[in-house]
Amino acid sequence: MRFNVERIRTDFPILNREVNGKSLVYLDNAATSQTPNQVIDVIVDYYRRLNANIHRGVHTLSQEATDAYEEARIKIQKHFNIAKSHEVILTSGTTHSINLVASGFSSYLSKDDEILVSAMEHHSNIVPWQMLCERTGAVLKVIPMNQNGELVMEDFHKLISERTKLVFCNHVSNALGTINPIEEIIKASHKVGAAVLVDGAQAAPHIKADLQALDVDFYTISAHKVCGPTGVGMLYGKEFWLKKLPPYQGGGEMIAEVTFDKTTYADLPHKFEAGTPNICGGIAFGAALDYMNSLGFDDIAVYEHELLEYATSELLKIEGLKIYGTAKNKTSVISFNIEHIHPYDIGTILDKLGIAVRTGHHCAQPIMDFYKIPGTVRASFSFYNTMEEVDVLVEGVKRAKNMLL
Repeated sequence: MRFNVERIRTDFPILNREVNGKSLVYLDNAATSQTPNQVIDVIVDYYRRLNANIHRGVHTLSQEATDAYEEARIKIQKHFNIAKSHEVILTSGTTHSINLVASGFSSYLSKDDEILVSAMEHHSNIVPWQMLCERTGAVLKVIPMNQNGELVMEDFHKLISERTKLVFCNHVSNALGTINPIEEIIKASHKVGAAVLVDGAQAAPHIKADLQALDVDFYTISAHKVCGPTGVGMLYGKEFWLKKLPPYQGGGEMIAEVTFDKTTYADLPHKFEAGTPNICGGIAFGAALDYMNSLGFDDIAVYEHELLEYATSELLKIEGLKIYGTAKNKTSVISFNIEHIHPYDIGTILDKLGIAVRTGHHCAQPIMDFYKIPGTVRASFSFYNTMEEVDVLVEGVKRAKNMLL
């Protein structure tokens, strides 16, 4: 087998942990992936050898740190096939990236302009647009979903019109694992002159998006979803839009010249990167993408699909268990409930068995409202999980059911 999971697991020291006296089975990858030694070593090396502020110093440490940070930007550019490195804005994560765009569009929307957002968005891709509508008088409309957890594309095509200015959709649903038809959404949106932002946070660990081929206007990800550190992420924006939008924050680094009469702004990407950035995080972000690419995204996708199919098959053998999100195209996420049992109670017992899953509405409360449930148990798998861990999960769910019913 080309994909040597046991060898890969040796790269992740946390997988050797015990939790509550049991070997850790980490199945909360949709929230945060684990970090391999190859990335941890880069973080340690930064603070041991390079720790200095960037872009501003003539001394050696500053220049070396600047070079490493900008090399990471190039790695991100190449990974996502972005045309120009200055179209890569380094942010604190997907939420920061989305809010940056929402703030910028305040000046370009008018009363009764329309914004479309999908029904399966993370709160981070709902709330900023609601706030934008409150500021501008624009109208928020929702692309509906069906019981399988798929967008109703016929309704999308009916909703979109010349009044539509912005369209927002996640590439992959964090709550259901659904892979959305973003190519169709982007193409239809551009026909009416609307800009499109795709939240790629959940897609990035599973899909190597080609942003030039997609022709998307904005794309966001967080490094901690792809084996990198927390507190750093990327906003891709087409040069046209990034030049048009005003800065999100004012401060050092984003200026060309400051006087008390007038301030002029720096060129891209620095126009949107005010203040001292997460330098170490940015460098480690690049290292994380190096690591993921060394494994191969095609091989990752094949293996994770095998995990998904096996886990789905085994969990569905448990009487009373229902899976939410049965789209034809989905990543390795299973959201489920057992009849008459609250998901929190299942998650609590699984934790006592050393199994880490996520319970609740997963920052996607409208999805739970659609299904009329309080939340789900979500098991999300990564390339370092094993079939044996799936078996442990299944036995843990059976034990929880027996204890709670």
